[in-house]
Amino acid sequence: MVKTNQNENHAQQINSRNLKLPLRLISYVGKPFYLAALGLIFFVYITGYFFKTIGKNIFSYITSILLTLILALPKLLIQKHKTYVRSKTLPRETGLLKKIKKTKLLLLRSFYNLTIFFVSITFKLILVLVNKSKKKITSWKVQSLEILSASNKYILTKIISNKAKYTTYLPHLKSQLLIPIKKIAGKVRAIKPSEFLVSKRKKLSIQINFYVLFLRKLYQKTHRFSKEKVTIKHIIKPKSSCLRLKIIGLVIVLMFTLSLSVSFAFWKYVLKDLPSVSDLATRSQPVSTKIYDRNGILLYTIYKDYNRTPIPLSEIPVQVRLSTLAIEDAEFYSHPGFSLRGIARALYKNWKKGQITGGSTITQQLVKNTLLTPEKTLTRKLKEIILAIKVEKTFTKDQIFQMYLNEVGYGSTAYGIQEGARLYFGKNVENLTLGEAALLAGIPKSPTQYSPFGAYPENAKIRQKEVLHLMEVNKYITQEQKIEAEKEDLAYAENKTDIKAPHFVMHVRDLLEKKYGAEVVAQGGLEVRTTLDYNIQRLAENAVSTEVEKLTKLNVTNGAAVVLNPQSGEIIAMVGSRNYFDQAKDGNVNVTTSLRQPGSSIKIINYAYALSNGYTPASILDDSPVTFVIPNQEPYTPKNYEGGYRGKLTLRSAFAESRNIPAVKVLNSYGVKNMIELGQKMGITTWNNPQNYGLSLTLGGGDVKLLDLAYVYATVANYGNFPEPVSILKITANGELLEEAGCSEKNIPFTDIANATGSALAINVNDNCKTREVLKPEVAYLITDILRDNPARAPSFGTNSQLVIPKHPEVAVKTGTSNNLRDNLTIGYTQKYVVAVWVGNNDNSPMSRIASGVTGASTIFNNIMSGLLANEESLAWNVPAGLVQLPICQYTGSLACQGCPVKMEWFLESNKPAYACNSEQIQKILTENKKPQILDHAWRSDE
Repeated sequence: MVKTNQNENHAQQINSRNLKLPLRLISYVGKPFYLAALGLIFFVYITGYFFKTIGKNIFSYITSILLTLILALPKLLIQKHKTYVRSKTLPRETGLLKKIKKTKLLLLRSFYNLTIFFVSITFKLILVLVNKSKKKITSWKVQSLEILSASNKYILTKIISNKAKYTTYLPHLKSQLLIPIKKIAGKVRAIKPSEFLVSKRKKLSIQINFYVLFLRKLYQKTHRFSKEKVTIKHIIKPKSSCLRLKIIGLVIVLMFTLSLSVSFAFWKYVLKDLPSVSDLATRSQPVSTKIYDRNGILLYTIYKDYNRTPIPLSEIPVQVRLSTLAIEDAEFYSHPGFSLRGIARALYKNWKKGQITGGSTITQQLVKNTLLTPEKTLTRKLKEIILAIKVEKTFTKDQIFQMYLNEVGYGSTAYGIQEGARLYFGKNVENLTLGEAALLAGIPKSPTQYSPFGAYPENAKIRQKEVLHLMEVNKYITQEQKIEAEKEDLAYAENKTDIKAPHFVMHVRDLLEKKYGAEVVAQGGLEVRTTLDYNIQRLAENAVSTEVEKLTKLNVTNGAAVVLNPQSGEIIAMVGSRNYFDQAKDGNVNVTTSLRQPGSSIKIINYAYALSNGYTPASILDDSPVTFVIPNQEPYTPKNYEGGYRGKLTLRSAFAESRNIPAVKVLNSYGVKNMIELGQKMGITTWNNPQNYGLSLTLGGGDVKLLDLAYVYATVANYGNFPEPVSILKITANGELLEEAGCSEKNIPFTDIANATGSALAINVNDNCKTREVLKPEVAYLITDILRDNPARAPSFGTNSQLVIPKHPEVAVKTGTSNNLRDNLTIGYTQKYVVAVWVGNNDNSPMSRIASGVTGASTIFNNIMSGLLANEESLAWNVPAGLVQLPICQYTGSLACQGCPVKMEWFLESNKPAYACNSEQIQKILTENKKPQILDHAWRSDE
């Protein structure tokens, strides 16, 4: 009794919080950890079966071990606790005992048994891997160690604390207690952990009694004994145990089903149709992409002949190999086929962009280019990684690197490092310098983007510097070598690529790569029918080349032209420069898609807004000196092209003669922001922030693309409907239709439409043509009527200028010349064609003064438009409803009166003049002194 009292006193000193913590950890951590481990076991088992060809022996052993574990799980888990103990004197259940009962003893026992099992399996696996035993090792029988019930723990405690009183219970208890008990020197105690030894003779199992010792100690120190007699029939109720077993069984079934489903999906979508790595030697060649004009004439074949000359790795200079490793895969000789760092970096970028790209090693790129399709999906990425592992196990690193260097594309028809060196530098790979090797190494990522022969030759040099920087970072070269290579003067070989309409082809190729990716364009076998008419293309090319040659004495070295269908938005011809292959003049630069100043040709947007908001062709404008004073800016004084002034004149005359001062005053009346917004609707893609522009915008102060400007005029030619740009009519691949333009080839002839409806609006009857109305048809007609009015522009251009197309008075045309004489443009249109022409210099050097309408772009325009209309009848413009024609006084813009010159003018029905002029008004105008104006409150760009 003394010992009992001491135990009770000692129990009062125990911090209950410290005792509860281990129990809570075991209860809450054990279950989810065990279930997670169980799910992982099933997944690894199922997938291990399919991976055993990769891992060979080790995976087959793991598979057999996990199978043994699955078969043993019922024995480990489903063990009913049937220990029922009766006693005359048992302790009352206290709060702590109830908490012990709630610690999920069944899960603890199962988790403990599983731990013991894993220990034995680990030893077995180690023996197999180190080849210590080649004989079949039978499964070790592991006897589970059950956690004692509360009653067993109580009796064990009493035996240890007072052996004399409970000696008579020993025969019975030895059959109930699962912990070995031995009597030594008259004392009964549990066997120490050190006494549990594996003995083949006694066939003892591995026993670890850490949990039992912990619970026994805990029980001794915390339980208070009561004299009250309590009978406990059982600790774990059979119903509760049965329910727990059902739950565990259900979880096992669900985990197995889930694992089986995931494994089946992984097999079906990833492993089922995996190609063999042996296909690297027997694969079929990729199919080239062909680009045709609208009539089936072949313009260009992308990777037409798959030109490849394999060479051994030993013949490839070290600096060439290192440059490729630096930019593509610096970890190539250390990773197993894929790079975890690269995948993590790609996942981060893809999470931001929403695409599945990047992170590929050289091995993965080889697999992707030779064994897989170029689709961008997660399934293909998994296949790529698995095949990369197989390739790494099948071939050496040097073999893989050699195959990659002989397989990768360098643009055009060049495949492999040897043909890449010959294409760009006209030499074999062994003769490449460091600078040449670095430039060549940067091309495969995107030959269109980084080729020095492409549309962006400056990108090739930028990419070369990136390669050299990475070579220095990876200690492949020194800083001195890097600097020397950057300064190296690269001598490119002459580009002899067979290509028709090269600027247009590259334009189409860029569109294809943005939509389908460079790999599909290079290897997908696309058949692309474009909008280009090669016969018209040759007409435009000859006109540009011939006339620019004549303008050489005026310091004009280049020209460009584009021809559109204003109804469908189709590009019919595109000449980006005089000679695509003239590297000295940057001939590969496409001027039609480059930023240039449009000069007065941009006034069409200014007057389109004015005529839509109260102005009429008869509105009187003042062509006299003016200075605009804007706070915090230099005063702005616009000047006309020839430096003179015309005084009072109508909007028609000011627009047709391209007078600058009246145009600036009109813009000042309503604001630059409104002009920018209308320009964006009509096709300008380069005007973004109104803060960057001022009143000079109407004179060409904002850079635009010639192609965009052509669509502005196409909008007017299409009666105010903006046509969506179209370059491709149809794309097929392996006989399957990928896309087709809905408008082309389906347009009803223009004359039939006009005759059937009597309205020019009927030209746009085809719903498949993607257009949107940005101008009223009446306003578009007013602009066209002004720009085709040869007498109205005669004071500035004469009556027989290059703007006049014989027998075709329907042609509307506008010129433009930048103030610094770096750009000269002429843009004209009919209902069927829009022709936009530019001349100048790619280096932005100024031209000699060119008389607008006499030389320069207007001559090229005349040749192209005359050729287009040579065999066509004149097609008159139909007058939209809502317009009226009235006689007006050219001095006042009002209805005509006696004493003033009369002219017939078109008006919108909504703002036609209501009053006629009078003789006094005419006399005042004739005698008025014209003085320079000073406008102190000019419109500001920030308003």
